[in-house]
Amino acid sequence: MLSPVIPFESIKRKILTIRDHKVMLDADLAYIYGVSTKRLNEQVKRNHERFPKDFMFLLTKEEKDEVVAICDHLEKLKFSPNLPYAFTEYGAVMVASVLNTPVAIQMSVQVVRAFIKLREIIATHKEPEYRLAELEGKVDKHDEEIKMILEAIHQLMTPPQNTRRKVGFIKNE
Repeated sequence: MLSPVIPFESIKRKILTIRDHKVMLDADLAYIYGVSTKRLNEQVKRNHERFPKDFMFLLTKEEKDEVVAICDHLEKLKFSPNLPYAFTEYGAVMVASVLNTPVAIQMSVQVVRAFIKLREIIATHKEPEYRLAELEGKVDKHDEEIKMILEAIHQLMTPPQNTRRKVGFIKNE
């Protein structure tokens, strides 16, 4: 169905974020593992006890439509009556074990590496994001302090109003 080596970048592009999980769809996994989507789903159904909810889930119609609209390579999914399955990193590895083909075993290593690389990329972006938030907090604190200093300077620059009463007798009429 395909050559046993798929470029790492190609696999990484097939990892999607759905319901706050990094997942790969059944059609993409089937392509990577060198089997049909139908065969992949048959094996998953035969081994359903190996796929708890944190390993895979079925997309809703709305999620399917959104994925098809975003991902050009999933155009065939548009006309499929079936809703696709989304597999987390653990589910993708489990699929390779239930398929048990040489290509699936070899490519499961690549899939895991792609998930790990994506996790590393996300982690490296978290550190600068944290530091930026910390810096913004410091700037906000300094802004308040600068504002107080400026108010004090304005008060010093403003001449005092003459609040003294005149000396002498004032006749009330």
